[in-house]
Amino acid sequence: MSNAGYAQERETTEGKVFTVTGGDWDSIVSGVDPLHDERIVVNMGPQHPSTHGVLRLVLEMEGETVTEARLVVGYLHTGIEKNMEYRTWTQGSTFVTRMDYLAPIFNETAYSLAVEKLLGIEVTERANTIRVLMMELNRISSHLVWLATTGMELGALSMMIYGFREREFILDIFEMITGLRMNMAYVRPGGVAQDVPDIAIAKIREFLDFMPKRIKEYEDLLSGQPIWTARTKGVAVLDVTGCVALGVTGPVLRSSGLAWDLRKTMPYCGYETYDFDVPTQPEGDVFARYLVRIAEMRESLKIVEQAMDRLKPGPIMVEDRKIAWPAQLALGNDGLGNSLEHVAHIMGQSMESLIHHFKLVTEGFRVPAGQVYVPIEGPRGELGAHVISDGGTRPFRVHMREPSFVNLQAIPAMAEGGLLADVIAGGASLDPVMGGCDR
Repeated sequence: MSNAGYAQERETTEGKVFTVTGGDWDSIVSGVDPLHDERIVVNMGPQHPSTHGVLRLVLEMEGETVTEARLVVGYLHTGIEKNMEYRTWTQGSTFVTRMDYLAPIFNETAYSLAVEKLLGIEVTERANTIRVLMMELNRISSHLVWLATTGMELGALSMMIYGFREREFILDIFEMITGLRMNMAYVRPGGVAQDVPDIAIAKIREFLDFMPKRIKEYEDLLSGQPIWTARTKGVAVLDVTGCVALGVTGPVLRSSGLAWDLRKTMPYCGYETYDFDVPTQPEGDVFARYLVRIAEMRESLKIVEQAMDRLKPGPIMVEDRKIAWPAQLALGNDGLGNSLEHVAHIMGQSMESLIHHFKLVTEGFRVPAGQVYVPIEGPRGELGAHVISDGGTRPFRVHMREPSFVNLQAIPAMAEGGLLADVIAGGASLDPVMGGCDR
């Protein structure tokens, strides 16, 4: 048997090394007779404006009908999980935030909850409330990007402008709170990096006031529009049986009729105390996924409003000074840094505090040996953090169960037998983010 289609391997001083080549393309096209076979094989991507990132689809087609679809991922591989093994537990938050770059707060929260479970600690009430507040704002901003880009790909160009307009407002809120618009490393083991300033509270209130009207405008623009409905209704259908068999979660699963939402079924961060519904649709097509995400934005607004009412004064980081890092952060005129009082204390008044601060920042805290898996409900589905500690100051292993990666395997089931144009609609309806897929 020939090994031409398999990755070649060799032993080295570092262990077994595999050499992967592009042989997949040769094996696909080897049986095509260009003179007598009507089958054609085309590459869609990895540089394609409608694949929501650097995703490559190898499509076998007869005319405009897709007969076979194969996915090729890995073009955005960053090695985040491996890099975390060489950083402290707190620094890990700076890495995971860059995976799904449209939902950084969720990446940070899943990882931090896993580390806190290993440590056996509970964060403060205010820190939990801030986490919920930030996650739901992030859920809305992520769904807005989906709505904007999918609208553009299916012909509703104005939706792109409106979706990013509202997302910009949310990113302004994030900048006020964290100092950054994306990849904030704001949620950290033990709590959050700094408190929510009053100016951000006022900005969120303003957002809560106008956003329901904007969502209604999106519906007025799209829901009854003939082209939109023709491109989405009955397209890329995946029923609940297919979703469960493929491990598909999130809005795609709920649009097939199953009300599975980890905020309800396996609550975390106090979600069981919030009043909100889990939107579902029975059809399992692109239009149903659109309706579910629109409804989820409304439910997120309800949760944000409740979180705002719960923001009572209190600490935002655990009191244990062996874990809380960095300590005493403040937002000043010069940006983000340690408060002047804290700097004065460790530099001029207490040598012990300076030594502790130095060791905590450079070496980090120790986490008891063990392994945990903590899942949360991200904008795309179940985002899980599998974290292993050997008792040291750095993770032994971190692996994320990323919904974009898992959900993408549904594309062949949705695309094969349909038209090429429906590959765009179906793939977009999964809302994949390749930074999370290829982490």
